[in-house]
Amino acid sequence: MIHSETISLRTKGFSDVLDITPQVATALDRSQIKNGLVTIFCPGSTGAITTIEYESGVLKDLQKAIETLVPSHLPYEHDRRWGDGNGFSHVRAALLKPSLTIPVINGELTLGTWQQIVFIDFDNRSRERKLKVQILGE
Repeated sequence: MIHSETISLRTKGFSDVLDITPQVATALDRSQIKNGLVTIFCPGSTGAITTIEYESGVLKDLQKAIETLVPSHLPYEHDRRWGDGNGFSHVRAALLKPSLTIPVINGELTLGTWQQIVFIDFDNRSRERKLKVQILGE
């Protein structure tokens, strides 16, 4: 069986990190799938989905690390071509990836004790996002 849903979000941009675990768990409950896989995908090229401990210290550390790895103030070829100033966001999203797959066992997301599923918006402005959730299993 396959079940698909959309999660709608409003983000602030600039490495805004949103915990989407409750929305994914709700989609899983609605699917009635007990064993399989959940995939969450962000259409677009300036966001990423991963798992972290959703705690203020970790969030700040992650945002600092991302800024260190791919600084927002550097000149990017994308910006020269398009003039939109978000070249850094495309590079960040490419490194962290737009999708995540999580095993489902006995109707539960297989996450560690302190793990949450998060969406990170790297764009240089707020956005309306529509994440795709697809659950495959039995």
